Amino acid sequence: MKPNYGFAKRQRDLAKKQKKEDKRLKKAALRDPQSPESPPELPVVDDTTPA
Repeated sequence: MKPNYGFAKRQRDLAKKQKKEDKRLKKAALRDPQSPESPPELPVVDDTTPA
């Protein structure tokens, strides 16, 4: 059976891209503790009680 070099290359590229993205997110989290991946806690507004 012939090896599928195109598939192997695609898998390597995807792994490299994922690793790079993880590294970028980690750096962003260290630089800015309130990162966009963890949105700020919003107060819960209860609209069911009459005013």
